[in-house]
Amino acid sequence: MSAFTRVRQMTRNDRRELLLGLLFASPWIIGFVGFTLYPIASSFYYSFTRYDLLRDPVFLGVDNYVNLLTDDEDFRIVAYNTLWWVVFSAPLGVLSAFLMALLLNTSIVARSFFRAVFFFPSIVPAVVTAFVWQFLLNVQYGAVNSTLQFLGLPIVPFLSNPDIVKPTLVMIHMWAQGAAMVIFLATLQDVPRSLYEAATMDGAGAFRRLWNVTIPMVSPVILFNMVMSLIAGFQYFTLPWLLTQGGPNQATEFYSLFLFRNAFVYLRMGKASALAWLLFIVIIVFTTILFRVSGRWIYYAGASR
Repeated sequence: MSAFTRVRQMTRNDRRELLLGLLFASPWIIGFVGFTLYPIASSFYYSFTRYDLLRDPVFLGVDNYVNLLTDDEDFRIVAYNTLWWVVFSAPLGVLSAFLMALLLNTSIVARSFFRAVFFFPSIVPAVVTAFVWQFLLNVQYGAVNSTLQFLGLPIVPFLSNPDIVKPTLVMIHMWAQGAAMVIFLATLQDVPRSLYEAATMDGAGAFRRLWNVTIPMVSPVILFNMVMSLIAGFQYFTLPWLLTQGGPNQATEFYSLFLFRNAFVYLRMGKASALAWLLFIVIIVFTTILFRVSGRWIYYAGASR
């Protein structure tokens, strides 16, 4: 039975309730159509055009996609930088959050204080984080280089050396993993104590308990944080924009920065839309691959295999 037939068979009171429901939901429906569905459809259309906001779009077919994938040297640099960032930042960020959660799940003095301190970087606005690290890593008056100079070590240009600027951003990324740490911490507290007791009675040491009990029990959360880190990594924008503006020598020109420049600096809306849809496809592909391979190492307690 089609939806139209079901509507025709509704009573007058049912239709009245349906209309009232649609009326109350209309603000969300209008917002979804106007601010989500229409922009998505528009960007898909503009990705096949040359459009600069000032003149009418000119249909080009798939030229934007072909030029990006075959002729654009900047796109190759951006793709390499972004893949490098995702490959290193996603697993290292998850590892950092997991290790912090392990530490804060033990009986240490002032544990609540340290939990708050470790979580604090994740709620600080990105602009504040950028200014703090810009000050700390400054070559002339930064606290880090001042300490190195005091110890007789050479000054390190963390944000102006193309060879070390990406590892520097990874370090900052690992520092601000408070949100993932809280998720890990909640999961660690749900691991049954009986499993640790049984492993201890079997002679398992701390490392074996970690490897054979803790990691399998929190593996679904590891997957969740990996997926979130993967998606966020492909869209990494704020800190490199504030700290390096994509430099030096395009060393931190990541995908989102390149897309932003094309859209709002050069007004190449057609090319920027094509970049957005390529990014969407890449994220879908990588996320699907991650879910496919995760079945080999993810353990869901109570789930039938």
